[in-house]
Amino acid sequence: MMSTEMPTGRITEPAAPVVAGLLVVLLALGTAVFFDFLRQQVAFAISQPSDWGHTLVIPAVGGYLVWLRREALLAEPFRPCWSALLVLIGGVAWYVLCVIGPKPLFHHNLQAVGVTLALFGAVWAILGTRAMRVLWFPLLYVCIFSQTLSERLLSKATFLLQDLAALGAYGLLLVLGIDADRSGNTITVLSDGVSHPLNVAEACSGMRMVVAFTALGTFLAATQMTGFIQRSLMVLSAIPVALVVNILRIVTLGILSLADSNFASGEFHHFVGLLWMLPGLVLFLGIQWVINNLMVEDRGARHAV
Repeated sequence: MMSTEMPTGRITEPAAPVVAGLLVVLLALGTAVFFDFLRQQVAFAISQPSDWGHTLVIPAVGGYLVWLRREALLAEPFRPCWSALLVLIGGVAWYVLCVIGPKPLFHHNLQAVGVTLALFGAVWAILGTRAMRVLWFPLLYVCIFSQTLSERLLSKATFLLQDLAALGAYGLLLVLGIDADRSGNTITVLSDGVSHPLNVAEACSGMRMVVAFTALGTFLAATQMTGFIQRSLMVLSAIPVALVVNILRIVTLGILSLADSNFASGEFHHFVGLLWMLPGLVLFLGIQWVINNLMVEDRGARHAV
């Protein structure tokens, strides 16, 4: 009798090396074509670690998201979708246009659109539509959060966060009993008649911290939470958490400036920003615990229905 056992669904042995080889070749070609873009992103992250250092970790996080979905990914053989090569070609064409085209297009975030389309097109073409249903979220996560965002793109939200950070830091300094004055986004800390100005510049708005915490919130929402409302709250909580952490960072710099005004500028300024990321992470995890425990899904009622 013929066996009725279902196939395991993994890639057949002859196909596995071919798929792996194609992925390696496309990865090498993609690195060569988009080398300048990738180099710029790494340079931004290294030169501004307190703002964009998290972008270097995002590809590894994306790989972990793929690993979590490995069973669904390998449930059936990969079936290439060669028509998706049009998406790959379109992404490369858009990237080239951004590089050699008019100056307004010469923008790394617009170039990132081309890189994203090319990556999606390559994976879609080689692994097929079914695999893309599993991989679209990890790929999109990496493409969105592993790139730096320009001031032009962040400007509208930056000014609002800048005002809120200055106002919050000023209020907290007064609560702590520290004599301070505020004029616009400049906070002046007073000690024995000596003024110590602390300028809350655009770089201190906390907008980049919002981006980093949004990446973390999206990861936690995807891996540790269920339900649309829970996940949405987790991602949206990145804004107040980043604002609170940034206010505490500014207050810390204000207090330290009483001892030495150099503490409020230079490398130490960035160090304090990195230092406050750890308490911010703890606060973020605390919010996740609260959301998970206050909003418990009624599985029994769902199954009864």
